[in-house]
Amino acid sequence: MITRMKLYHVTFAIVFLMMLAVLVRFCWAADGNVSTHPGASAAEAKLELIRASEDGSHFVCAESGAKFVAWGFNYDHDASGRLLEDYWYQEWSTVVEDFKETKALGANVVRIHLQVAKFMDGPAEPNETALGRLARLVKLAEQTKLYLDITGLGCYHKKDVPKWYGAMGEAGRWQVQALFWEAVAKTCSQSSAVFCYDLMNEPVLPGENEKQTEWLLGEFGGKYFVQRITLELAGRTRKQVAKAWVDKLAAAIRKHDDRHMITVGVIPWAHVFPGAKPLFYSKQVGGNLDFASVHFYPKTGEVDKALTALAAYDVGKPLVIEEMFPLHCSIEELSVFVDGARKIAEGWIGFYWGKTIEEYARQDTELAGALTKSWLEYFRAKASVILK
Repeated sequence: MITRMKLYHVTFAIVFLMMLAVLVRFCWAADGNVSTHPGASAAEAKLELIRASEDGSHFVCAESGAKFVAWGFNYDHDASGRLLEDYWYQEWSTVVEDFKETKALGANVVRIHLQVAKFMDGPAEPNETALGRLARLVKLAEQTKLYLDITGLGCYHKKDVPKWYGAMGEAGRWQVQALFWEAVAKTCSQSSAVFCYDLMNEPVLPGENEKQTEWLLGEFGGKYFVQRITLELAGRTRKQVAKAWVDKLAAAIRKHDDRHMITVGVIPWAHVFPGAKPLFYSKQVGGNLDFASVHFYPKTGEVDKALTALAAYDVGKPLVIEEMFPLHCSIEELSVFVDGARKIAEGWIGFYWGKTIEEYARQDTELAGALTKSWLEYFRAKASVILK
């Protein structure tokens, strides 16, 4: 009888410990503290600093030396068009759930977009509340094992751009931009969850002998994603202006952070004008940029043309397609583009707008919703191939 009782207690203890282990693992996964995606790399068990390899051919984890491939989402606005900073105070739980969902879809990178108006209260006054929320977002990225592509200097909602900022000339504007990046880099410098700092989304310059009057251009869907970094060249070459701007902002970041990579997301003019050469990633300009970031939306029947244009940005540094979506082509053609790009690209970043596949299936019967649902399904299935 005593032997049976002891056996019972031992058996009960073993079963209890097994159930406890399962429960703990479930809780860790729910909190984003471990990766459960089959394509997740071992390096994600502990977020390591990501850097370019010595030969510039790919990304590596700084401690283990393991190769890193970026596969992620732009998290630029929600399904209703609100920017992240429009709801990350009152609806923090939404942000948490969205990060968990992106992780469940197989992402390892999330690209966020920070607006000048939300982070600078004046020409020399960073907004400490916004910086505090950014610090909290970095912690969330650490917990969910996601890397952040932090893109700055956004003026996406024109109505929110401060009048004092819009009225500034080149020198004053660049100084504000430098102070913005100093504040952001100081906030984020110690976290290995930062993948990179992207200086600005799609900066452009005027042509020779042009004098522009507007800093923002290219309105799309009520947002302005493109900015000029100067209104006139004033006797300088385009490369001279681009280099001076990149170097100034990179120096601002390096005052507080010499660990994380710097890039700038560009319009691939080689795709628009076949034969065009990179500006920001030319040898004369891109010395302080650690990898190339380009934005590609292949057109139906022109996937080969897009791949030819992409090759122009294979400049001896890791290459990331920082924006992609089946905007002008089918999912199948986008997949052909992704597969073709694997010869030279080390990362792909699409879009996630705060709704799950299941929510699109239940709530959104319009063509756009069906397209986004199909895109997310493709992204989830492709993750295990890209990250294997």
